Amino acid sequence: ATTEKGNHVIFNHLSFTILYHEPSFTQTDIYFNSGNNPVYRVVGFKVKPMSIKHQITGQKLTTCPSKSKDELALQYVDKSPITFTYDVKFEKSPIRWATRWDPLLKPPPEARQIQWFSIINSSFLALLLAGMVAVIVLRTVHQDFVRYNRLDDEEEMTDESGWKLVHGDVFRSPPMVVLYCVFQGLGAQVFWIFSSTIGFALLGLLSPANRGGLLSALLFLMVFTSSVAGYVSANQYAMLKGENKKLVTIGTCLGLSGPAFFMFFLCNTVLFFMKSTGSVPFMTMLLLLFMWFGLSIPLTLIGAFVGYKVAPYEFPCKTNHIPREIPPPPFNISRNFYCFFSGVAPFGVVYFELVFILSSIINNQVFYMFGFLFFVLVLLVVTCVEVSIVMTYTRLTSEDYSWWWPAFFSTGTSGLYVFLYSIIFYSSQESDEPTLLLISTVLFFGYSALFSFAFTLMTGYIGSFSSLWFVRRIFASIRVD
Repeated sequence: ATTEKGNHVIFNHLSFTILYHEPSFTQTDIYFNSGNNPVYRVVGFKVKPMSIKHQITGQKLTTCPSKSKDELALQYVDKSPITFTYDVKFEKSPIRWATRWDPLLKPPPEARQIQWFSIINSSFLALLLAGMVAVIVLRTVHQDFVRYNRLDDEEEMTDESGWKLVHGDVFRSPPMVVLYCVFQGLGAQVFWIFSSTIGFALLGLLSPANRGGLLSALLFLMVFTSSVAGYVSANQYAMLKGENKKLVTIGTCLGLSGPAFFMFFLCNTVLFFMKSTGSVPFMTMLLLLFMWFGLSIPLTLIGAFVGYKVAPYEFPCKTNHIPREIPPPPFNISRNFYCFFSGVAPFGVVYFELVFILSSIINNQVFYMFGFLFFVLVLLVVTCVEVSIVMTYTRLTSEDYSWWWPAFFSTGTSGLYVFLYSIIFYSSQESDEPTLLLISTVLFFGYSALFSFAFTLMTGYIGSFSSLWFVRRIFASIRVD
């Protein structure tokens, strides 16, 4: 290690503190087997590394770790052998056996302050966007309702402008409707995976005592929420009156599980050829294939079957046979260009949490600040809803009815920012030896790309679903002649 003075020292002493707790039970098998003697349980331990320049007189160690202040600098290594020592002390703790993992779940004060700072910033951003939505809904849209629903003469009707003019095209099916519906179903699946996992962890059901419990929960939720993806995709496609139902169902079966398994297989192949102990055995790969083809795909088919059988939502306005011409955008700047920048707002909400998560992955630490993560998820949903409604309303007021895909990408582009930041974060880390650098690079960027894709699906689904609700409401509230 390096001291505050810049000297390099060696940790040659470890000071162990064993934490024990005396249970309150009296008549149990453990108590009787101990011969009615006091029973204690080890509930934790602490290790403090120290650097001590030991002094040996004869065969006796004369230096005491608690009193010695001399550090063992590196220049002494070549001159004399190093003496490695340790000491142990026992300390009574009020922590019970059932709550022995709670200290690991509590973040340090510095991290907690940063978390609260990020939540406050995200809350201000959400409130700012909420004010914009309130102005649009309570003022602008209300004025539009009054203007559109009143009885005007024919001269005023010819001068009519705004979002009401696109009532005959606003519910026209978007281009690449199959891909759009597949993304809607997959986004709903990812949303329920993330929200359910955070909810279970928040309730204490995912304990750090169960190693790998979080990843196992993600895997099982990914399988059993496949029915949600199939239902949403099928119901959306039936609402848009599509005809290629088989392609939508196949795309939903392979859209998320396919890239996830491919990325996992690629990373596992690299670990196998590098002779890493982190590679997954062959039987585990077969088990994953069984979960995909034996559970996930059948559940998706069941969800799609139910989604096609359920009566789809009927739009409040009929769609014209001939599409209306879309006026050119102001300053000849494509309206899709603004979708790229609107994704900054959702990314800004999750920025600080993303830093903590990536730091935990790089440093091989446990991330269990799920209380803060839950608040950030709520703020993310609120922000996506507000951003999407604002972007959709501004597009409709310019008489542009092609809002389906822009509503998805107005919030879905935040996944691109997540991946770009993961590149910046990884490039700022210290590089290892070439072999370890190759393995860590493939794993980090492989799973970062997969997470960014899933984040795009989730935020895009939230944005497009809220925009669909908003468009339904405003066009159902006006009288169309």
